[in-house]
Amino acid sequence: MTEQLTFIAYASRATASFDHASLVDLLTESRANNSRDGITGMLVYSEPDFIQILEGPDAAVRALLERIGRDPRHTDVRVLLDEQVTERKYATWSMGYEPTVPGDGSGDAATAIQAAGDEASARESADALGGWFRDKAGADRA
Repeated sequence: MTEQLTFIAYASRATASFDHASLVDLLTESRANNSRDGITGMLVYSEPDFIQILEGPDAAVRALLERIGRDPRHTDVRVLLDEQVTERKYATWSMGYEPTVPGDGSGDAATAIQAAGDEASARESADALGGWFRDKAGADRA
Protein backbone atom coordinates (compact mmCIF):
# COMPACT_ATOMS: atom_id res chain seq x y z
CA MET A 1 0.00 0.00 0.00
CA THR A 2 1.29 3.45 -0.94
CA GLU A 3 1.42 6.09 1.78
CA GLN A 4 -1.12 8.89 1.38
CA LEU A 5 0.67 12.20 1.12
CA THR A 6 -0.41 15.83 1.13
CA PHE A 7 0.87 18.23 -1.52
CA ILE A 8 0.47 21.93 -0.77
CA ALA A 9 1.68 24.87 -2.83
CA TYR A 10 1.47 28.24 -1.15
CA ALA A 11 2.60 31.80 -1.73
CA SER A 12 3.54 34.40 0.85
CA ARG A 13 5.17 37.76 0.98
CA ALA A 14 8.36 38.42 2.92
CA THR A 15 7.99 41.09 5.60
CA ALA A 16 11.59 42.18 4.94
CA SER A 17 14.10 41.57 2.16
CA PHE A 18 16.12 38.36 2.34
CA ASP A 19 19.77 38.67 1.45
CA HIS A 20 21.88 35.63 0.63
CA ALA A 21 22.87 34.99 4.26
CA SER A 22 19.24 35.20 5.42
CA LEU A 23 18.17 32.72 2.74
CA VAL A 24 20.97 30.33 3.69
CA ASP A 25 19.86 30.48 7.33
CA LEU A 26 16.22 29.87 6.36
CA LEU A 27 17.16 26.95 4.11
CA THR A 28 19.44 25.35 6.72
CA GLU A 29 16.69 25.49 9.33
CA SER A 30 14.01 24.29 6.88
CA ARG A 31 16.05 21.38 5.58
CA ALA A 32 16.79 20.10 9.07
CA ASN A 33 13.15 20.38 10.16
CA ASN A 34 11.82 18.89 6.93
CA SER A 35 14.19 15.93 7.11
CA ARG A 36 13.05 15.29 10.68
CA ASP A 37 9.35 15.55 9.71
CA GLY A 38 9.46 13.62 6.42
CA ILE A 39 8.64 16.69 4.30
CA THR A 40 10.10 17.35 0.88
CA GLY A 41 9.61 20.21 -1.54
CA MET A 42 11.04 23.32 -3.08
CA LEU A 43 11.23 27.04 -2.46
CA VAL A 44 11.29 29.90 -4.94
CA TYR A 45 12.06 33.40 -3.68
CA SER A 46 11.61 36.35 -5.98
CA GLU A 47 11.66 39.42 -3.80
CA PRO A 48 9.35 39.93 -2.01
CA ASP A 49 7.42 36.73 -2.82
CA PHE A 50 7.94 33.17 -1.68
CA ILE A 51 6.34 30.24 -3.43
CA GLN A 52 6.84 26.94 -1.75
CA ILE A 53 5.74 23.41 -2.48
CA LEU A 54 5.50 21.05 0.47
CA GLU A 55 4.78 17.34 0.33
CA GLY A 56 4.71 14.70 3.00
CA PRO A 57 2.52 13.17 5.70
CA ASP A 58 -0.68 15.20 6.05
CA ALA A 59 -0.30 16.12 9.73
CA ALA A 60 3.34 17.17 9.28
CA VAL A 61 2.64 19.32 6.20
CA ARG A 62 -0.35 21.02 7.83
CA ALA A 63 1.61 21.67 11.05
CA LEU A 64 4.41 23.25 9.00
CA LEU A 65 1.96 25.43 7.07
CA GLU A 66 0.49 26.59 10.38
CA ARG A 67 3.98 27.49 11.67
CA ILE A 68 4.71 29.39 8.46
CA GLY A 69 1.46 31.33 8.93
CA ARG A 70 2.67 32.42 12.39
CA ASP A 71 6.25 33.15 11.26
CA PRO A 72 6.89 36.91 11.40
CA ARG A 73 9.04 36.66 8.26
CA HIS A 74 5.89 35.86 6.20
CA THR A 75 2.69 37.77 5.54
CA ASP A 76 -0.26 37.14 3.23
CA VAL A 77 0.14 33.32 3.25
CA ARG A 78 -2.18 31.90 0.56
CA VAL A 79 -2.68 28.22 -0.22
CA LEU A 80 -2.66 27.83 -3.99
CA LEU A 81 -3.07 24.06 -4.23
CA ASP A 82 -3.93 21.48 -1.58
CA GLU A 83 -4.33 17.87 -2.65
CA GLN A 84 -3.78 14.31 -1.62
CA VAL A 85 -1.23 12.41 -3.71
CA THR A 86 0.26 8.94 -3.70
CA GLU A 87 3.75 9.88 -4.96
CA ARG A 88 6.21 12.61 -4.16
CA LYS A 89 7.39 14.84 -6.99
CA TYR A 90 10.37 16.18 -5.01
CA ALA A 91 11.42 13.12 -3.02
CA THR A 92 15.15 13.96 -3.11
CA TRP A 93 14.75 17.57 -1.96
CA SER A 94 14.39 18.29 1.78
CA MET A 95 13.94 21.85 0.56
CA GLY A 96 15.16 22.48 -2.95
CA TYR A 97 16.09 26.07 -3.71
CA GLU A 98 17.39 27.97 -6.70
CA PRO A 99 17.85 31.73 -6.86
CA THR A 100 15.75 33.54 -9.43
CA VAL A 101 16.82 36.31 -11.75
CA PRO A 102 14.69 38.47 -14.04
CA GLY A 103 14.10 36.82 -17.39
CA ASP A 104 14.96 33.26 -16.29
CA GLY A 105 11.37 31.97 -16.68
CA SER A 106 10.67 31.71 -12.97
CA GLY A 107 8.58 34.87 -12.97
CA ASP A 108 6.16 33.50 -15.56
CA ALA A 109 5.76 30.24 -13.65
CA ALA A 110 5.35 32.02 -10.30
CA THR A 111 2.79 34.45 -11.72
CA ALA A 112 0.84 31.61 -13.34
CA ILE A 113 0.48 29.59 -10.16
CA GLN A 114 -0.56 32.64 -8.15
CA ALA A 115 -3.16 33.59 -10.77
CA ALA A 116 -4.58 30.08 -11.29
CA GLY A 117 -8.34 30.22 -11.02
CA ASP A 118 -9.07 26.55 -10.42
CA GLU A 119 -7.42 23.39 -9.16
CA ALA A 120 -6.54 22.08 -12.64
CA SER A 121 -4.80 25.35 -13.55
CA ALA A 122 -3.02 25.43 -10.19
CA ARG A 123 -1.79 21.84 -10.71
CA GLU A 124 -0.59 22.66 -14.24
CA SER A 125 1.18 25.78 -12.98
CA ALA A 126 2.77 23.92 -10.04
CA ASP A 127 4.07 21.32 -12.49
CA ALA A 128 5.45 24.08 -14.75
CA LEU A 129 7.18 25.72 -11.79
CA GLY A 130 8.61 22.35 -10.78
CA GLY A 131 9.81 21.82 -14.35
CA TRP A 132 11.56 25.18 -14.38
CA PHE A 133 13.10 24.32 -11.03
CA ARG A 134 14.35 20.91 -12.14
CA ASP A 135 15.91 22.45 -15.25
CA LYS A 136 17.75 25.01 -13.12
CA ALA A 137 18.65 22.90 -10.10
CA GLY A 138 19.00 19.40 -11.41
CA ALA A 139 16.88 16.46 -10.28
CA ASP A 140 19.02 15.41 -7.31
CA ARG A 141 19.82 18.78 -5.78
CA ALA A 142 18.74 19.27 -2.16
